[in-house]
Amino acid sequence: MKTILLTGATGFLGSHILDRLLKENYQVVILKRSFSDLRRIEENIDKCRFYDIDKCDLELPFRENHIDCIIHTATNYGRSNNKTSDIVIDNLIFPLKLLEIASFFNTDTFFNTDTFFNTDTLQYKYLTDYTLSKKQFVEWGKSFANAGKIKFINLMLEHMYGPKDDESKFVTWIIKQLANNVPEVKLTDGNQKRDFIYVDDVVEAYVTLLKSNFQTNFDEFEIGTGQTISIKDFVLKIKGIIEQEFDRHIETHLNFGALPMREGEPSEIKANTAKIRSVGWHYQVPLDLGLKMTIESIL
Repeated sequence: MKTILLTGATGFLGSHILDRLLKENYQVVILKRSFSDLRRIEENIDKCRFYDIDKCDLELPFRENHIDCIIHTATNYGRSNNKTSDIVIDNLIFPLKLLEIASFFNTDTFFNTDTFFNTDTLQYKYLTDYTLSKKQFVEWGKSFANAGKIKFINLMLEHMYGPKDDESKFVTWIIKQLANNVPEVKLTDGNQKRDFIYVDDVVEAYVTLLKSNFQTNFDEFEIGTGQTISIKDFVLKIKGIIEQEFDRHIETHLNFGALPMREGEPSEIKANTAKIRSVGWHYQVPLDLGLKMTIESIL
């Protein structure tokens, strides 16, 4: 059975991946910080081996375990006014060190969690410190893969949502605003279209790729539904589900158009799912059901 090293296990996506890997009977080694919030994984922490990377050498997990592959989900989004240097350390330097060590210890595959922003079709001025640091790491992954040091598989995720997500994320935030009946929510005009995918479907993509045989050292997959909905219709759908399925009357004024669009923001982003579907994956959770389960977990 493969031993998987997982970063970001205490986060939203990582905690869901950890749960699924354990159910699949993989041996899991997680990297965390000694002060990490374990609330998302408290029922699983004793089922895996963990290392506090702020208290040990990053090589130690590799010396003490035969790591077959890495699933890297740890990310610094820069939402708390983080310094650019801290974002670069977390999103570029740390995973680069991990990639370097994994290559030395003959780890077979590195699965990288990337952002949907990292495409050549987007304007450079729309890149933040976060997306730029992520983009640079992918280039290093390609370099290692092209040199034959390790297989590097890049997963580009669309707008993921589901239970246990951070309150700062848009889907969780808007659900709470509506559920709490705040007087007003200021939004853009909401005409931009996005591809929303439920977290369980994203996890299934990782598991599917984990079981796949790759013919090249570098590959890239876009993970989404391949369908879009406008932000305005998405928000109204959430409002409708809360009112109809959970019997709550919402009086919140949704002030569409109160906020300007960000400069260079694309009007539509969706995943091209042809490649991921070619290895046997397809999303299973329709938007209405995914939102209902997410809302239920929050209310």
